[in-house]
Amino acid sequence: MSRTLPPPGATAWDFPRSAAGVRHLVGYAERAGLPVAPLLVGSGLRAEDLDRVQVVTAAQELRVVRALARLLPDSGADVGRRYTAASFGVMGWAMRASATLGEAVGIALSFIDLSFAFVIPQARLEGEPGEERVVAELDATALPRDVRRWLLERDATAVATVLTSLVPGGVGLVQVVEGDRATLTFPARELDRPLVRERGADHAAAEAACQALALPRRERTGVVADVRVLVAQRLRDGAPMAEVAAALGVTERTLRRRLAAEGTGYRALVEEVRSGLAAELLAVGLPVADVAARLGYAETAPLTRAHRRWTGRPPSAAR
Repeated sequence: MSRTLPPPGATAWDFPRSAAGVRHLVGYAERAGLPVAPLLVGSGLRAEDLDRVQVVTAAQELRVVRALARLLPDSGADVGRRYTAASFGVMGWAMRASATLGEAVGIALSFIDLSFAFVIPQARLEGEPGEERVVAELDATALPRDVRRWLLERDATAVATVLTSLVPGGVGLVQVVEGDRATLTFPARELDRPLVRERGADHAAAEAACQALALPRRERTGVVADVRVLVAQRLRDGAPMAEVAAALGVTERTLRRRLAAEGTGYRALVEEVRSGLAAELLAVGLPVADVAARLGYAETAPLTRAHRRWTGRPPSAAR
């Protein structure tokens, strides 16, 4: 049977990611008896905001990783063992809704930018027909040196742990970490093993949800992607440009210039973020007043005017 493995959906680690990754790290630190506040220093995140923030920049999560690795330098692999497919939200849902292990692996590779990975796995098939093996390589050399080994051990162990958990008895996986690289191998025939799916699991719907989440993120890259994330985190306070520029380590003037080079402006991005979040929050039935507060409006009237401008309809029509 001919098999192929898709290329990863991201080739670099600097993509926006779910804040669940930071919450996972903070939860591990708390269980180890560490205070949370020192882990968040320099990240622009506060402990009281972690349950509210949905997306963080790679740089923000890297700050937390760096603090945890400094305090618990040998914890990378142990952190990796704490992940399950469910840890990865909609991507994990799609993996668990897959019919076979191969289908789940394809989802994980195609939507790796919906995970918390910093070391991007590259997978291929090797060997003669009937003796083929899946070989996944993780190369951490592009990461900052001080967190390279910690992240390599975490990510390689997380991949191995989640993969093994999907089928009873595991897949005979062999994990080797040497220097700044790790290799995971297992027999390719394991890709055909069926998964025990949850009742009513709908793989097509789950994959479509992954697409819907990933595509908007992929359309905005670089500084624009980071600005969108930082704006979303600060909407309740009006998303002041000075705060976002400071979080990026640049002046407002430099930020304006960089956004202009990408064909957009700061206010346009604030509007873009607000309109997108409004659609999401109204679609799940959140009251208009609550949506207005989350978007940084003091009352509902400005949201109503903005929503008519975005869609031609009042917010109540979108609920």
